[in-house]
Amino acid sequence: MQHLTIVEHPLVQHKLTLMREKHTSTAVFRQLLREISQLLAYEVTRELPMTTKHIETPLRSMDAPVLAGRKLALISILRAGNGLLDGMLELIPSARVGFVGLYRDEATLKPVQYYFKVPEELGERMVIAVDPMLATGNSSVAAIDLLKEAGAHDIRFLCLLAAPEGVARMNEAHPDVPIVTAALDSHLNEKGYIVPGLGDAGDRMFGTK
Repeated sequence: MQHLTIVEHPLVQHKLTLMREKHTSTAVFRQLLREISQLLAYEVTRELPMTTKHIETPLRSMDAPVLAGRKLALISILRAGNGLLDGMLELIPSARVGFVGLYRDEATLKPVQYYFKVPEELGERMVIAVDPMLATGNSSVAAIDLLKEAGAHDIRFLCLLAAPEGVARMNEAHPDVPIVTAALDSHLNEKGYIVPGLGDAGDRMFGTK
């Protein structure tokens, strides 16, 4: 599918399998999500702009590569996005952080916004929106809509699992936003859950079900 990258690294796939298992504990699930988010972060940040800085090593001076421009922005789509956010911040501690609060109306499967707080000058930053599940795509599209309204234009979307329906919805609404995921699953069930999936990522991460 257009603009879709599936990270097939063995460690990513192994950890994802452990997360899929229904008997995996909340503590282990949370730790695996933190670990896998760091592995996915390597892929989604491949195109960060670079420049050089003159430094002194113990042996000589040199022009060495460093990140250029404003710090990137990580945007968590609440609440489950925080699981990916925590791991990514360990890898990119200088990133700016924002939050988009959306919940899915279980009757209509449409997103309802309840919170929006993002860093300043999004137009001058690479923006990475994170949410473990790209299911119907409705919440993700709504979040990207809000980020573009706030000035963002260089946007990536990072998720743990995606359904074909969600990818198609995102590509239709935001064809300029690349999607990075660990797996593209089969389909959505009648309740809008990814199959085979791993259940509700937020509930499993926070132990609320």
